[in-house]
Amino acid sequence: MEQYIIKGGKALHGEVTIGGAKNAALGILSAAIMTDKTVTVENLPDIGDINVLLQAIEEIGAKVERINKHSVKINGSNINSMSIDYEFIRKIRASYYLLGALLGKYKKAQVALPGGCNIGSRPIDQHIKGFEALGASVKIEHGMIQAEAAELKGSHIYLDIASVGATINIMMAACLADGITIIENSAKEPHVVDIANFLNSMGASIKGAGTDVIRIKGVKSLTGSEYAIIPDQIEAGTFMFAAAATKGNVLVKNVIPKHLEAITAKLIEIGVTVEEYDDSVRVIATGQLGHTHVKTLPYPGFPTDMQPQITATLTTSEGTSIVTETMFENRLKYVDELSRMGANIKVEGNSAVIVGVQGLTGAIVSAPDLRAGAALVIAGLIAEGFTIVEQVEYIERGYEHFERKMQGLGADMAKIDIEDEKAVQKFKLKVS
Repeated sequence: MEQYIIKGGKALHGEVTIGGAKNAALGILSAAIMTDKTVTVENLPDIGDINVLLQAIEEIGAKVERINKHSVKINGSNINSMSIDYEFIRKIRASYYLLGALLGKYKKAQVALPGGCNIGSRPIDQHIKGFEALGASVKIEHGMIQAEAAELKGSHIYLDIASVGATINIMMAACLADGITIIENSAKEPHVVDIANFLNSMGASIKGAGTDVIRIKGVKSLTGSEYAIIPDQIEAGTFMFAAAATKGNVLVKNVIPKHLEAITAKLIEIGVTVEEYDDSVRVIATGQLGHTHVKTLPYPGFPTDMQPQITATLTTSEGTSIVTETMFENRLKYVDELSRMGANIKVEGNSAVIVGVQGLTGAIVSAPDLRAGAALVIAGLIAEGFTIVEQVEYIERGYEHFERKMQGLGADMAKIDIEDEKAVQKFKLKVS
């Protein structure tokens, strides 16, 4: 087991390059098996979730060839199983995208009920509603979702909530259905658009991705493609808040500034300077940061995946801030860990009331999930003394070489073995 050790108090400076979007990559890799031709996917993040999904794809008979750590070739012509077992699903929830992909291509799929980060209830009723509207019979038995259809027929589907997962899963299945499918109240997130663009590059006919109405004209089959994944807005936002929290000056490269507007707006609101360029943003923070109120909302609102990071940043901002989580009911569990570092936060229902303090102090803390783990790293970077962040496997599910990128910005941070006491002492001597 490994952990991060951080000595806080240094402002981040320099440049950091953002990798491919994890959430787009998971959908795109699943969709890649929907053709019998070879698909090449580039700008993949080299992270745990991606590697687990590629294993799951290989397990059902697809050929997976890693060109390098950021590129892969996939050929789904020899798939021999329509069943994805619990071993993969319990590690990453997004394995359920294989349900829509397999149902679309083979009219049959069986996938274990999903796992992933424990941030709250994420029901799949909207996925099931969409599959049934396309003509599939869906049942849940022995912990597995089973979907099957003699044929899939285009349909008019209204989602009760703008679910990203349901939008993507229905979109994939509908690509190979007979006729036209209309998804209303569809999710608008950038990775929904990226997956639609990827499917279109394989010969699908999808219009309206990025709006709340998506129209899909079913085609007989899909073909091969070469495709590069968009940059990860959440990784970018994490480094933007880390720069702000540490009073740094960081150029965040390989981003789409349009995707970061909600994050940028909040940074500017608390007194941070953000300079936008074609494919990068510079974040400059000097002096005391101010307070703000934040409510997480579907895109283009403030992302739920950025909620812990802004909370960590606001712990040492001036005044009282309120962060309200509207998407997941368990997403404020990490607040107790920030309190151990001296933060003054009170949770009231689904809101965190943050009274800014003069500073945080280092402590041993544990990452309860992916984004909360990143927030604890930000807290460690601004805290006085040494912070140890345990359960970094959560963080590495979504961030590639997180500690190396932070080191590149001047952070005193390292990844060490949890049982190696000498490594802790060596780190402390090095940075003292």
